[in-house]
Amino acid sequence: MADAEGLTHEPHPVTPTTSAASQARRWCSFLLGDECFAVDSGLVVEVLRSRRLTRVPLAARGILGLIHLRGRIVPVIDPAEPLAVSRRPGTTPRPHLVIAPGEDWYGLLVDEMLDVIEIDPVRIEGPTGGTELLQGTFAAADRLVHLLDPERMIQSLARPRLAAGSRTGGV
Repeated sequence: MADAEGLTHEPHPVTPTTSAASQARRWCSFLLGDECFAVDSGLVVEVLRSRRLTRVPLAARGILGLIHLRGRIVPVIDPAEPLAVSRRPGTTPRPHLVIAPGEDWYGLLVDEMLDVIEIDPVRIEGPTGGTELLQGTFAAADRLVHLLDPERMIQSLARPRLAAGSRTGGV
């Protein structure tokens, strides 16, 4: 490139500076029973105190009911069901973690909200237990954190319902 004086300057190559902090993703962590799970904080809309649910007849097994939130009808899911986790006895009321993995919002009923944690992707290991509902695991200082894939979990709740509908000729 020539400047006003006719001198040619080569552009300096830009070397991206990447640190562990800039690569780290934020995850919203919570407890289901004694197990720690987390979802990508970019998917979290908000955390609600326990709310009254409207039951839905013939809903899929993991769907606990619906809540009305700012003009939206939000299905509330029990993630303990598809993850095969035993809940803590007598933990009521339970918070709802409202997430938006796409255009739709879903509420996850959790036992206890924990912290938002930053995790460097290189520290994420493959999921334990062979479940397709997890993106991976992270060994925190005090516990193992299972990184949930909410889209797959939601799809797993719909699959049995779709299969049942196809056998009977309707939904």
